[in-house]
Amino acid sequence: MADSSFDVVSKVDRQEVDNALNQAAKEVSQRYDFRGVDASIAWSGESILIQANSAERVTAALDVLETKLVKRGVSLKSIDFGEDKEPTLSGKLYRLAGSLREGLGSENAKKVGKLIRDEGPKGVKAQIQGDEVRVSSKSRDDLQAVQQLLRGADLDFAVQFVNYR
Repeated sequence: MADSSFDVVSKVDRQEVDNALNQAAKEVSQRYDFRGVDASIAWSGESILIQANSAERVTAALDVLETKLVKRGVSLKSIDFGEDKEPTLSGKLYRLAGSLREGLGSENAKKVGKLIRDEGPKGVKAQIQGDEVRVSSKSRDDLQAVQQLLRGADLDFAVQFVNYR
Protein backbone atom coordinates (compact mmCIF):
# COMPACT_ATOMS: atom_id res chain seq x y z
CA MET A 1 0.00 0.00 0.00
CA ALA A 2 1.29 3.47 -0.88
CA ASP A 3 2.06 6.07 1.76
CA SER A 4 -0.52 8.68 2.63
CA SER A 5 0.68 12.27 2.92
CA PHE A 6 -0.20 15.92 3.42
CA ASP A 7 1.66 19.23 3.25
CA VAL A 8 2.09 21.68 6.12
CA VAL A 9 2.01 25.27 4.78
CA SER A 10 1.60 28.77 6.12
CA LYS A 11 -0.58 30.73 3.73
CA VAL A 12 -2.99 33.62 4.07
CA ASP A 13 -6.15 34.00 2.02
CA ARG A 14 -5.57 37.56 0.83
CA GLN A 15 -9.23 37.98 -0.18
CA GLU A 16 -10.42 37.12 3.34
CA VAL A 17 -7.93 39.62 4.82
CA ASP A 18 -9.14 42.25 2.35
CA ASN A 19 -12.79 41.58 3.26
CA ALA A 20 -12.01 41.77 7.00
CA LEU A 21 -10.08 45.01 6.46
CA ASN A 22 -12.98 46.55 4.53
CA GLN A 23 -15.48 45.49 7.22
CA ALA A 24 -13.26 46.93 9.96
CA ALA A 25 -12.76 50.20 8.06
CA LYS A 26 -16.53 50.53 7.60
CA GLU A 27 -17.18 49.86 11.30
CA VAL A 28 -14.50 52.38 12.35
CA SER A 29 -16.02 55.03 10.08
CA GLN A 30 -19.53 54.44 11.51
CA ARG A 31 -18.94 53.86 15.22
CA TYR A 32 -19.71 56.69 17.63
CA ASP A 33 -16.54 56.31 19.70
CA PHE A 34 -14.40 56.82 16.56
CA ARG A 35 -16.06 60.12 15.54
CA GLY A 36 -13.62 63.01 15.23
CA VAL A 37 -10.46 61.00 15.88
CA ASP A 38 -9.41 60.63 12.21
CA ALA A 39 -9.28 56.83 12.60
CA SER A 40 -8.70 54.78 9.47
CA ILE A 41 -7.69 51.26 8.46
CA ALA A 42 -6.36 50.74 4.93
CA TRP A 43 -3.88 48.91 2.74
CA SER A 44 -0.56 50.67 2.28
CA GLY A 45 1.11 48.70 -0.48
CA GLU A 46 1.51 45.18 0.90
CA SER A 47 1.01 46.20 4.54
CA ILE A 48 -1.97 47.24 6.65
CA LEU A 49 -1.89 50.78 8.05
CA ILE A 50 -4.00 51.87 11.04
CA GLN A 51 -4.08 55.59 11.91
CA ALA A 52 -5.80 57.78 14.52
CA ASN A 53 -5.06 60.92 16.54
CA SER A 54 -4.40 59.00 19.78
CA ALA A 55 -2.60 55.77 20.62
CA GLU A 56 -5.68 54.42 22.42
CA ARG A 57 -7.85 54.85 19.31
CA VAL A 58 -5.24 53.04 17.17
CA THR A 59 -5.29 50.15 19.64
CA ALA A 60 -9.10 50.12 19.58
CA ALA A 61 -9.11 50.10 15.75
CA LEU A 62 -6.61 47.22 15.83
CA ASP A 63 -8.98 45.33 18.13
CA VAL A 64 -11.83 45.86 15.64
CA LEU A 65 -9.63 44.57 12.80
CA GLU A 66 -8.52 41.51 14.79
CA THR A 67 -12.15 40.69 15.61
CA LYS A 68 -13.07 40.83 11.92
CA LEU A 69 -10.07 38.66 10.98
CA VAL A 70 -11.02 35.99 13.52
CA LYS A 71 -14.63 35.97 12.30
CA ARG A 72 -13.35 35.39 8.75
CA GLY A 73 -11.12 32.50 9.82
CA VAL A 74 -7.76 34.27 9.36
CA SER A 75 -5.18 33.45 12.03
CA LEU A 76 -3.85 36.46 13.92
CA LYS A 77 -0.40 34.85 13.78
CA SER A 78 -0.31 35.49 10.03
CA ILE A 79 -0.25 39.29 10.44
CA ASP A 80 2.78 40.89 12.07
CA PHE A 81 2.27 44.24 13.81
CA GLY A 82 5.62 44.09 15.61
CA GLU A 83 6.52 42.76 19.02
CA ASP A 84 4.68 45.22 21.24
CA LYS A 85 1.98 46.52 18.85
CA GLU A 86 2.81 50.08 19.95
CA PRO A 87 1.61 52.90 17.68
CA THR A 88 4.23 55.47 16.66
CA LEU A 89 3.63 59.20 16.36
CA SER A 90 3.98 60.50 12.82
CA GLY A 91 3.10 64.17 12.50
CA LYS A 92 -0.30 64.63 14.16
CA LEU A 93 -1.39 61.01 13.80
CA TYR A 94 -0.40 57.81 15.54
CA ARG A 95 0.30 54.95 13.12
CA LEU A 96 0.60 51.20 13.33
CA ALA A 97 1.71 49.16 10.32
CA GLY A 98 1.43 45.40 9.95
CA SER A 99 2.53 43.02 7.23
CA LEU A 100 1.26 39.62 6.11
CA ARG A 101 3.44 36.61 6.92
CA GLU A 102 3.27 33.92 4.28
CA GLY A 103 5.26 30.77 3.71
CA LEU A 104 7.17 28.64 6.15
CA GLY A 105 10.70 29.99 6.31
CA SER A 106 13.55 27.50 6.58
CA GLU A 107 13.78 28.01 10.36
CA ASN A 108 10.04 27.44 10.87
CA ALA A 109 10.10 24.40 8.56
CA LYS A 110 12.95 22.97 10.65
CA LYS A 111 10.91 23.58 13.83
CA VAL A 112 7.95 21.69 12.35
CA GLY A 113 10.16 18.81 11.19
CA LYS A 114 11.87 18.55 14.58
CA LEU A 115 8.52 18.64 16.41
CA ILE A 116 7.18 15.82 14.22
CA ARG A 117 10.34 13.72 14.68
CA ASP A 118 10.50 14.25 18.46
CA GLU A 119 6.84 14.07 19.49
CA GLY A 120 5.03 12.52 16.53
CA PRO A 121 4.14 8.86 16.05
CA LYS A 122 6.84 6.44 14.88
CA GLY A 123 7.00 5.79 11.16
CA VAL A 124 6.03 9.34 10.18
CA LYS A 125 8.44 11.07 7.81
CA ALA A 126 8.75 14.85 7.38
CA GLN A 127 10.53 16.34 4.37
CA ILE A 128 11.16 20.06 3.84
CA GLN A 129 10.23 21.07 0.29
CA GLY A 130 10.78 24.78 -0.28
CA ASP A 131 8.33 26.70 1.91
CA GLU A 132 6.28 23.66 2.93
CA VAL A 133 6.79 20.40 4.80
CA ARG A 134 5.56 17.10 3.33
CA VAL A 135 4.48 14.64 6.01
CA SER A 136 4.01 11.01 4.98
CA SER A 137 3.17 7.74 6.68
CA LYS A 138 1.59 4.38 5.93
CA SER A 139 -1.15 5.03 8.47
CA ARG A 140 -3.71 7.82 8.02
CA ASP A 141 -4.35 7.72 11.77
CA ASP A 142 -0.71 8.70 12.35
CA LEU A 143 -1.12 11.62 9.94
CA GLN A 144 -4.19 12.80 11.83
CA ALA A 145 -2.23 12.51 15.08
CA VAL A 146 0.48 14.74 13.56
CA GLN A 147 -2.16 17.30 12.55
CA GLN A 148 -3.50 17.33 16.11
CA LEU A 149 0.05 17.70 17.43
CA LEU A 150 0.74 20.70 15.17
CA ARG A 151 -2.61 22.34 16.00
CA GLY A 152 -1.92 21.99 19.72
CA ALA A 153 1.71 23.13 19.52
CA ASP A 154 2.49 26.71 20.52
CA LEU A 155 3.99 27.81 17.20
CA ASP A 156 4.51 31.51 16.49
CA PHE A 157 3.18 31.14 12.93
CA ALA A 158 -0.07 29.90 11.41
CA VAL A 159 -0.16 26.43 9.83
CA GLN A 160 -2.60 24.87 7.40
CA PHE A 161 -2.77 21.36 5.97
CA VAL A 162 -3.20 20.83 2.21
CA ASN A 163 -2.92 18.02 -0.36
CA TYR A 164 -4.18 15.32 2.00
CA ARG A 165 -3.92 12.05 0.09
